Amino acid sequence: MNVEYFISGRISLKSERTFSKLIVRIAIAGVMLSLAVMILSIAIIKGFKTEIQDKVRGFIGDIQIYRYDLNGSFEKSPFVPNDTTINNLKGNKELASYYPFATKPAIIVANGEVEGINFKGIEQSYDWSYIKKHLISGKVIDFADSAKAMQQILISEYTAKRLMLKKGDSFIMHFVQDPPRKRKLTIVGIYSIGIENIDKSFAIGDLNLIRRLNNWEPNQMGGIEVRIKDFKKLKVVADEVYNNLELKLRSRSVVESTPEIFTWLSLLDVNTKVLLILMLIVGVINMITALLIMILERTNMIGILKAMGMKNSSMMKIFLYNAVYLVGIGLLLGNILGLGLAFLQEYTHLFKLDQTNYYLAYVPVEVHFTDVLLLNIATIVICTMVLIIPSMLVSRISPLKAIRFK
Repeated sequence: MNVEYFISGRISLKSERTFSKLIVRIAIAGVMLSLAVMILSIAIIKGFKTEIQDKVRGFIGDIQIYRYDLNGSFEKSPFVPNDTTINNLKGNKELASYYPFATKPAIIVANGEVEGINFKGIEQSYDWSYIKKHLISGKVIDFADSAKAMQQILISEYTAKRLMLKKGDSFIMHFVQDPPRKRKLTIVGIYSIGIENIDKSFAIGDLNLIRRLNNWEPNQMGGIEVRIKDFKKLKVVADEVYNNLELKLRSRSVVESTPEIFTWLSLLDVNTKVLLILMLIVGVINMITALLIMILERTNMIGILKAMGMKNSSMMKIFLYNAVYLVGIGLLLGNILGLGLAFLQEYTHLFKLDQTNYYLAYVPVEVHFTDVLLLNIATIVICTMVLIIPSMLVSRISPLKAIRFK
């Protein structure tokens, strides 16, 4: 029989000392809360980053290809990609889709209000899956009738509220060019991305309308949007796409197009690391405190066991077994609490957010088994290693003085 393990079991939760029981329960609660907070922190930060990334890349794509010139405006110079560029895009297995687009500055005049906007023109090949997820009312543009498609437009909920418009309403859009030209467009759908810079800046329409206004050729475009299969490979795929372009074209990734958003998201990792360290410190301090109090309360027992010939290393094992046992209970309860709250939020969206400030209407959660496993392993390893130091206190206790200690 493992004597050290048997004795540690007798002095842990089975202890009859009220004060010792209270300290043990506080230590377990500290570990439980620390682990639960760490699990929730990582799940929320990862969920938040994923949701924001998906919002941005869903609207503007992962990579944008455009003509290389000195044009710094939103309205890019037209081009026709050569066969080499198209074949390289078709042959790249890392790409999910690609499609032409163009943008043109415009002014919406409706209900006595005026609003500046960037008109984004797309074709029938456009991937509507993302926009459909964020449609509040209406539908997407129907390209079955090319003439009707040029009269249809999607606007954001932000723009609709500012101009007091709804699905089915028509308005005059003035396109900025020399001379200015205007068109009457009908709202077929209203969407809400949740990112103010996008919602207030863009409306979606037919690329052929831009071609007609700018007197472009039927196959000319302002750019190509590319979506990749695995966002983690963005830099590698973006470099590959760039290297295979013809000389007149350039490309940039979504990270380069919207650096302010992705820089902000990267700062969240720093906050997560700080929070994890603080929670680990809280858990370790609780366990050290509990262990020291248990050692002091068991001074008489330590003296008797030493007088009976038990070695210091065996005495240390008793209290380390006890501490690891308590940490294990704290981890079990922490996993139940942390994962329980995470899955509750994931399936019910119970905790809401102000979408204006946070870009999301609810707290996002993304739980990964690997993260939870690593947190559990790190917690038990760090706590055990740190608890070796206070457990060495038993080696300094004199058997004679310990037996007399009351």
